[in-house]
Formats: sequence, structure tokens, C-alpha cells
Amino acid sequence: MNNYLSLIKFSHTVFALPFALTGFTLGYLKVANADYIRLLILVLLCMVFARSAAMAFNRWLDRDIDAKNPRTIIREIPAGIISPKAALWFVIFNVILFILCTYFINPLCFALSPVALLVILGYSYTKRFTALCHLVLGIGLALAPVGAYLAVTGSFDWLPVLLGIAVIFWVAGFDIIYALQDQEFDKSNDLNSIPVVTGTTKAIRVSEIFHLLSATTVTIVVYMVLQQFPQANWLSIIALITFIGLLIYQHLIIKPNDLSRINLAFFTTNGIASVIFGGLVMLDLLV
Repeated sequence: MNNYLSLIKFSHTVFALPFALTGFTLGYLKVANADYIRLLILVLLCMVFARSAAMAFNRWLDRDIDAKNPRTIIREIPAGIISPKAALWFVIFNVILFILCTYFINPLCFALSPVALLVILGYSYTKRFTALCHLVLGIGLALAPVGAYLAVTGSFDWLPVLLGIAVIFWVAGFDIIYALQDQEFDKSNDLNSIPVVTGTTKAIRVSEIFHLLSATTVTIVVYMVLQQFPQANWLSIIALITFIGLLIYQHLIIKPNDLSRINLAFFTTNGIASVIFGGLVMLDLLV
């Protein structure tokens, strides 16, 4: 079991989960759905199954690439800890469970489940033909708050959509930073990324632009929350300031000539940003 948790980097769930719960909270407050406990459980299961399928599929598809890269050769499939066949069956198992959970949520979520799977599984192919792969990854994670909102309300709304847009640029920005460490390997193996196309310095600038767009959209989201929900107050403002502050911090510690703190910028800083933002906004809305 631990090998499969490592295969799918279960700890990275911290990126999307707080935003999914925020979307769920916004939906619950919109319609006051009395069935919210059952729906919350189903949404959490959808998160687990969708993300497990996406990560395992990525590892399965990239197994030959990972075997060539000194940084990734220790991953479970190239290291022989999990066989490619077992990983693929794991993907299929999680895909089936994801679709099944959407069936028990509502007809709209069930109808859109193939679209969600197309995005989150299709992302793994994108670096083979486009440098915009970072944005596709962002779209995959942005489905979390939008999908959670749909689960409760059965309808779309601008607020979760804007929250999803903020997630797109947030994720794309830090994924560019993460991709810096594989820039030379990707270039020599005909793989695409922003760092491969632009070089290190310009890639960091693109990441900064994406994070500026994310900060702007998050600001609009918090403003709308304060306007639509009278109980929301200073906690949402603190959440906004903290999120933007951590975006700035990760760019202060990453320099074109010093990439030694990529893991701190990628995982720790963004994980904290997600948890604090989602936690404070939900606390503000519910308490």
C-alpha cells in the first residue's frame, strides 16, 4: 500500500483538496443542501480516485522516460517496485470508482466525468507536443473547486469558476518552477516545457506573470465572497494576503543562478498557501 501511495505522491493532494473543499462550502451555503454529508464524502472520494488515476497513469505512461532521468529513475515503476501492468490496473480501478462516485452525486457530474478524465489523464501526453503542458495541469486541478460546487448545487456559477481560474495560473506558475530542474533532460529527449522553450530566466518571468494573474483572480474571488456572504470578514482578507505573500516568497527564493530551493518553493510554500487560504476562507464562511 505504501508503494502505491508513493507512486501517486499522495502528499501532493494538499494542493487541490483545500480548493475543492472551498468550492464545496460555497455550494453548500448557496443551496443549503441537507444531503451535504453524503455529498461531501462522495466529493472526497472523487478527489482521491481522480487524482490517483491521474498520477498513476502519468507514472505508467512516462515509465521509459523516468528510467532515463537520473532524478526519476528511483520512481516505483522504473525501479521495479511496481510493475507497469499493476500500475495500469490501478489506473483502471480508480477510473471506474471515480465514475461510479459521480453517478451517485448528480446527473450533471456523471455526464461531465468523462470530460474530467480526459483532462486529468490527457495531461500526461501534453509535454510530448506542447510547452503549454503546465496550463493543462492547472486546468486539471482547477476542476476540483468547480466540480465540488457542481456536486452540491448541480449548476455553474462565476465564483467557483473564477476560483478555478486562479488555480490554473497558480499551478501553472509553480509547475514551471518545478520543471526547471529537468530543463536539460527534457531538451535532449524532445520533451516540451516553458523552460525548454524560453530558458531559465524567461521561464521564471513567465511563472511570475502566471502568479500575478492568479493573485489578481484570487483577489476578485475574495471580493465576491465578501460581497455575497455577509458573515465573511477579516479571515478571508488574511487568507488573501497570506496566499499572495507566499506567491511572492517563492519567487524571492528562486533565482536563475540558484535553483537549490526548488522543492521548498514547489511543495512546501504552495502546500502551505493552499491549506491556509482554503482553511481561513472556509472558517470565515462557516463560523
